[in-house]
Amino acid sequence: MIRTLPLVLGLFLVASACAQNSEAEMAGHADMAAGHMEMADIPMRANDEARPSPNAGVMATIGTTTVHVHYGRPSLRGRAYFAEGSELAPAGQVWRTGANEAPTITFSDDVMFGGEMVSAGTYALFSIPGDEWTVILNGTAQQWGAFRYDEGEDVVRVTATPMTDAPMSEQFEIRFQDLSEDSATMVLHWGTVGVPVTIAAGK
Repeated sequence: MIRTLPLVLGLFLVASACAQNSEAEMAGHADMAAGHMEMADIPMRANDEARPSPNAGVMATIGTTTVHVHYGRPSLRGRAYFAEGSELAPAGQVWRTGANEAPTITFSDDVMFGGEMVSAGTYALFSIPGDEWTVILNGTAQQWGAFRYDEGEDVVRVTATPMTDAPMSEQFEIRFQDLSEDSATMVLHWGTVGVPVTIAAGK
């Protein structure tokens, strides 16, 4: 009995250590899952009645960063756009980059947005059409259109060169393309114009 006691105690200590490691590992997984759930649970925009410009959303994982965009999708319906004095999104003026509420874009971690460092968080997405576009992240995320847009709240402004020969899109669209291990291109696409902005994992 005396000889077997050290063996029994040794087995007990090993079992206790394994149990503690298992609990710690499970807690770590739970913490990671909770972090992913926080991003995954970002609700889509809701509305009380049908809209001519319906809500939409798009998500991409860039490196280990999750990016969510929520926006409204207006239609051209034969109207002029992105030109000086046009009915829709006239050149040289701040545009809500969609319809209804200004789009929101959420980053789970710091990113490089168009080459500029942006901290994790949720921002409003605005733009200024033209021969060269200005794409803006504004710190006031929840706002209707650009009626109360405040340039003083801008977090970053980047310049983008539009593609004017994109396939025709009657409805405005935001999408991600050219996804790689640590970067992607976000494209603002309406009519035959596509505006690319590179988003990369933070450095």
